[in-house]
Amino acid sequence: MAGAIAFNALDGVDVAGKRVLVRVDLNVPVRDGKVTDMTRIERVAPTIRELADKGARVVVLSHFDRPGGKVVKEMSLAPIADALGRSLGRKVTFGADCVGAAAMSVVGALGNGDVAVLENLRFHPGEEKNDQDFARALSELGEIYVDDAFSAAHRAHASIEGITHLLPAYAGRLMQAELEALGAALEKPARPVAALVGGAKVSTKLDLLGNLSGRVDKLVIGGGMANTFLHAKGVNVGASLCERDMADTARDILAKAKSNGCDILLPTDAVVAPGIKEGNAARTIAIDAVGDKDMILDVGPETVRGLIAALGECRTVVWNGPLGAFEFPPFDGGTNAVARAVAEQTRAGKILSVAGGGDTVAALAHAGVGDAFTYVSTAGGAFLEWLEGKVLPGVAALGRAAK
Repeated sequence: MAGAIAFNALDGVDVAGKRVLVRVDLNVPVRDGKVTDMTRIERVAPTIRELADKGARVVVLSHFDRPGGKVVKEMSLAPIADALGRSLGRKVTFGADCVGAAAMSVVGALGNGDVAVLENLRFHPGEEKNDQDFARALSELGEIYVDDAFSAAHRAHASIEGITHLLPAYAGRLMQAELEALGAALEKPARPVAALVGGAKVSTKLDLLGNLSGRVDKLVIGGGMANTFLHAKGVNVGASLCERDMADTARDILAKAKSNGCDILLPTDAVVAPGIKEGNAARTIAIDAVGDKDMILDVGPETVRGLIAALGECRTVVWNGPLGAFEFPPFDGGTNAVARAVAEQTRAGKILSVAGGGDTVAALAHAGVGDAFTYVSTAGGAFLEWLEGKVLPGVAALGRAAK
């Protein structure tokens, strides 16, 4: 158990000689049959390596892309199995199907410490339908189930939820790290707690903002979303990205936060330009001096100093989204400066920092602090749904199995 999130860990589990089904997320970018980003593979490799080193017969299950329940040659896991083998430094056998005779043949041939990857789960419609028969067919391949795919935990699929009713279920090391980080960040956090939420549109993060405003002490709103809140407060945001029809909603969120004792922090100055195009002159102005033709593209230095000071008073920081158009310098200055400050406080042991979702991983990497936060999740949708306070079927299944 970590915080308020219950699960069975792998510690002390005897896996020697046993067939262990390990659900991972190998949905990685592939070009011309070659994996172009090994991040997700490298993150699940420790669990697979640990099980193999303990003598398990490891059977790796994963989805890839969206084949819609049909066999799509271009969405085969074969090239990804090769990449996993290179990451593990050992031979990995590939099975041409994930259930039935082909899968049974591959699994049956495994010796202690061997690893196999079975074909794309989503080639079968039963996977996404959480079909009981498909879950049972998967379960017949193994004796123990290990879920190491937090990034798919928001899906009630057969290999995520259904199978946990049929086999002893455990969290893999990556799943364990995610759940421990999330538990420490919002379930039972060290206070004060701050959340930094950036992004383009309020409309896509209503549940997120609503949930966080009742759970954190400080809520920093940046990116295009901040413009909507500024507009709702009567500030001219010029030609900036702004959902003017969401003004009432923004005011409701501000009121809810105030009633919950949550301070919402908005920009007090901004870096503006006529547009993002290269060569457009950027200038820094007070937030109440934005002209009709100005686009707000980043927070200004006064805002940065205020945010660094406010976050420095906190014990826990949850980060989701950039403060500006970080992909286009010089509009990366605000995100870079605040991210580096949080990283420095994290290194000093003063802050527990958890980040993830959307462009966050890219923004922190751009700032050079991708490895300096306490935990950076690559889970995307699952991370966001957890921040929104939603029940994740994969996590709930592990919690049920832990009882």
